Amino acid sequence: MATMTGPQEAYRRVEFDARVQGADSRQLVTVCFEQLVGALGTAIHANRIGDRLLRSCSLTRALSAVTALQLGVSGDGGVADALRHVYEAARQAMLDSALDFDAEALNRVRTDFTEISAAFR
Repeated sequence: MATMTGPQEAYRRVEFDARVQGADSRQLVTVCFEQLVGALGTAIHANRIGDRLLRSCSLTRALSAVTALQLGVSGDGGVADALRHVYEAARQAMLDSALDFDAEALNRVRTDFTEISAAFR
């Protein structure tokens, strides 16, 4: 069965696909950070206004972004291990919020990734 999406979601998806095509690894990491931060912000807002569907879709998008980041880590020790730890902690906070939404915890994750993204640039 095809999923019904609105025009905003269709435009967001086209813009996302265009940015990903032909991107190098550094640009892909930047896109993942942006998707993660944006999706968490949307999930927090959706929870505030009581939109459970939007909250769920946003958490799913955030989980996809952090999973992509996790899969992109190579090597062992040092920075690789630190990144794995940060990504797994973020993933766990999102999964926990799927069952018992914790806007404060997700906002901390969002802030952390905003800062990581700024340092990455």
